[in-house]
Amino acid sequence: MTITPLMPVYPRCGVRPVRGEGCYLYGERGEQYLDFAAGIAVNALGHGHPHLTKAIQQQAATLMHVSNLYGSPQGEALAQRIVDNSFADTVFFTNSGVEAIECAIKTARRYHYVGGNPKRHKLITFKNAFHGRSIGAISATDQPKMRDGFEPLLPGFDYVKFNDLEGALAAIDDETAGFLVETVQGEGGMTAGTPEFIRGLRKACDEHGLLLILDEIQCGYGRTGKMWAYEHYGITPDILTAAKGIGGGFPLGACLATEEAAKGMVIGTHGSTYGGNPLGMAAGQAILDVMLEPGFLEHVVKMGDRLRQAFEQLIPNHDHLFEEIRGKGLMLGIKMKEPAVSRDFVAHLRDNHGLLTVAAGENVFRVLPPLVIGEEHIAECIERLSEGARTYGASVE
Repeated sequence: MTITPLMPVYPRCGVRPVRGEGCYLYGERGEQYLDFAAGIAVNALGHGHPHLTKAIQQQAATLMHVSNLYGSPQGEALAQRIVDNSFADTVFFTNSGVEAIECAIKTARRYHYVGGNPKRHKLITFKNAFHGRSIGAISATDQPKMRDGFEPLLPGFDYVKFNDLEGALAAIDDETAGFLVETVQGEGGMTAGTPEFIRGLRKACDEHGLLLILDEIQCGYGRTGKMWAYEHYGITPDILTAAKGIGGGFPLGACLATEEAAKGMVIGTHGSTYGGNPLGMAAGQAILDVMLEPGFLEHVVKMGDRLRQAFEQLIPNHDHLFEEIRGKGLMLGIKMKEPAVSRDFVAHLRDNHGLLTVAAGENVFRVLPPLVIGEEHIAECIERLSEGARTYGASVE
């Protein structure tokens, strides 16, 4: 038998974590890594956060799972708290971000269906997007690496260049249901939507009776220094997907919507066996307990500014490698100059300098630390990154 017990769909590296503490991961041989990947923006409170750990332990000992056929005091409480701290009127809980995307697509189509416009089923999406790996989610992107070998994909998606408002407006037709867009593209290259673009999409939706769906799976939940990335733009969406930081490492996602946008989502239109179970709700409550504390988001802004400043000082010292900084808050990326080297550089930092980062599109590597980092972690990151840039440069010259 040649296939591995774990289906070999990931190019797994030699890092084999067995323990985490704060902003650090520890491998099975005791090696230490500064974790500025945070499970790809998942471990918002770092590893082993005492409040999150205690909440999960206590709930696991009380009640882990019941069917959604029954009342959910835990789900109702967390949904109300999210509603109170967002644009939304209602929330559907999922186990992952891609499930939240599926719910969002269904919600948008159902909205027009019950409104008497069933032909309005198409979503305008954007090039370089990443919305997950279900058939629906890969149908919503134009990236061949996601799509190859899985055709025929689902119809109902038109693709336009990101930040191209004119192109997005030109794509609207009688079958358009709305826009599905990452407020800040993560996997695609850490590119933030411009104010003109995001606000223009909102205006177009208002004028044409369309729905604006924001994918904030990576950029939401405090990652950019605000609870939601859309707050930077002075607009609100009709539907929003959240995940990653929402559970701090516990598998949890959510689809948020206004009452109007969700008017078609009635009994029998959607469901989930595990979504919103008591254990997930306990994790979600613990995350909000910490994130909604006075000063938490201000800390994210401060650390994001410090990290960006440190990168800005670093880049001129290695201008043969680095080109520009992208992103917002603690969702930052550095674009490299030499073509197609970001993945190699991520591996170099990981294997030789104990710094964990994440590769992205457009030759960018992502820096996504826990939101609880301090000045000392930034200093350590810069030290390891500087040494990594020096040694990597020497190795390729």
